[in-house]
Amino acid sequence: MGISKVIGIAGTALLVTSVGLWKIGLRIVAVPFLATSTIAYIIAVASHNSINIPWILGKNSKGRFPIWSSVLFGPFLILARVYATVKRHMRKKEAVYNMITEGVYLGGWPFMLKHLPPVDPSVIDCTCELPRSDFVPTNEYLCVPTWDTRAPTISQIEFAACWACEKRAKGKPVYVHCAFGHGRSACVVCAVLVALGIAENWKDAENIIREKRKIKMNTVHRKTLDDWSKYRASQKKDK
Repeated sequence: MGISKVIGIAGTALLVTSVGLWKIGLRIVAVPFLATSTIAYIIAVASHNSINIPWILGKNSKGRFPIWSSVLFGPFLILARVYATVKRHMRKKEAVYNMITEGVYLGGWPFMLKHLPPVDPSVIDCTCELPRSDFVPTNEYLCVPTWDTRAPTISQIEFAACWACEKRAKGKPVYVHCAFGHGRSACVVCAVLVALGIAENWKDAENIIREKRKIKMNTVHRKTLDDWSKYRASQKKDK
């Protein structure tokens, strides 16, 4: 189930709760539920695949959220962090990250220093809902804000792949992450492996990744990678 459906269902539940509280006279209590349901509906629409505007949350290039975003989308942002943290603890058997090939790592949100590969990597952050941790230096950080279950744009994927190639050319390891290292970040790593010449195409790259880590790329990720591959092919022809 995509993020827009999940958030939409949550918004409806909150709306129904607020209406129920209003009817029994608890109007002051109903207001926060109504406000939160409104925010949920905004996020549900913004994260729909046909709209897909992750920048609505305001996450900047340094991985931070401005005050207005924290105020307006506070409940969602807090819930996203709590969910990521709790689910991480529930999946203790799954490694936070895995090395896919020499110098390229794929994994989940590093909210603790031990969640980063111990190789001082440059970091590509594919989340739009989670902040950059303080121990990740901004000069070795690239933000590719993407909704959960969605894919970055073709230009974002291309830029991230080129950025990773530049880092690897300097001998710098690269860590690509989303919330759990299963979908949007795996999509980007597919492109990185192709750009580095490790895989001939994104399908081969996906197979390489699956040998190292369980991933859950969906039709949106694969369609975007197909479009990205066509874009790269057209760029080579122009040259």
